[in-house]
Amino acid sequence: MDLKLLKSALEQIEEEKGIPKEKIIETIQDALAAAYKKDYGKKGQIVRANFDIETGATTFSQIKIAVDESMLKPEDEEETEMAEEDEDNKKIKFNPEHHIIIEEARKIKKGVQPNDELVFPLETKKDYGRIASQTAKQVIIQRIREAEKESIYSEFKNNQGEIINGIVQRIENGNVFIDLGRTTAILPRDEQIRGERYRIGERAKALLFLVEDTPKGINLFLSRSHPKFIAKLFEMEVPEITNGVVEIKNLAREAGSRSKIAVVSNQEGIDPIGSCVGQKGIRVNTIISELGGEKIDIIEWSPDTAQFISNALSPAKILDIEINEKTKEAKVMVEEDQLSLAIGKSGQNVRLAAKLTGWKLDIRSREGKSMAKATEEGEIAEIEQGPESEEAE
Repeated sequence: MDLKLLKSALEQIEEEKGIPKEKIIETIQDALAAAYKKDYGKKGQIVRANFDIETGATTFSQIKIAVDESMLKPEDEEETEMAEEDEDNKKIKFNPEHHIIIEEARKIKKGVQPNDELVFPLETKKDYGRIASQTAKQVIIQRIREAEKESIYSEFKNNQGEIINGIVQRIENGNVFIDLGRTTAILPRDEQIRGERYRIGERAKALLFLVEDTPKGINLFLSRSHPKFIAKLFEMEVPEITNGVVEIKNLAREAGSRSKIAVVSNQEGIDPIGSCVGQKGIRVNTIISELGGEKIDIIEWSPDTAQFISNALSPAKILDIEINEKTKEAKVMVEEDQLSLAIGKSGQNVRLAAKLTGWKLDIRSREGKSMAKATEEGEIAEIEQGPESEEAE
């Protein structure tokens, strides 16, 4: 065995796949023990192998568990009687290859207690046989796959809810597969921003919103339409959000079209909206560019419900708000020339404001006529408009 080559291979696997070489050596030892037991072992034996990476030498040992008489099943006891016993008190059938009576164990090693392990050296065999060698190879490959799977799951599970970068690998049935280096993630069609196009080989940024461990492997699901994607983009671009000076309180989004984000300052003298917009709009424009031109309304959150609703309906100017705490419904009065702004094109502005605040909003004219209603889920219950609603730029 070329030990230098083996060490080099282990180091390469550790670096490229993130699997510690100690873990791989353990899999090799398990494989060698399985191969030894297959050719030379006996039923019930516990065989362990110790592989020395420095010398290439392998030693084998048999493990026996110390038991006392109270743990053993009488030889003439019927299986049906045992089935009726509580699982915690279930007794075991003595196997001389697997067990050793406590009295005999204490002759070999003082102070042995029930369930302690005793180690007995086994004769080292140089030729494990063709079938056994193949078995060892298969075990090694399988264990390395399992270790790699565990490593990938652990890494990406810790990053769930964060933004990750990758390269578009392929596109199938509208689903985009993103190469993340160690594995591939999927950006499903319904998690994409409407109207976006992806090209093979280009770099893509998305929110890792779900990590699944399945028998077939690790599934990673990405999203660019999730509201949290915008929140994470703001965290990346706005230091005040990262350090907690400015906080994102609520967010409502219609991906690819418009979003509303409510922010608040936790430090006196800090303008939360100005922090998010940035000098000459550089911060918010960077995010808008990443989202393909999606419009973003940044409004100030307020603990006062009426004020928060008024801010959420920006850019419309509000005349009056009547709050009903029991039904969590607000009647909002605006001037005629502000109706289209308050409602928005196809009701989008009031719809997003309702989702952002969590209140049912009833937009009314000065005369008290109900012009549009939106539920707290952002569903438009009714809408009456004369001129086409417009969106503020």
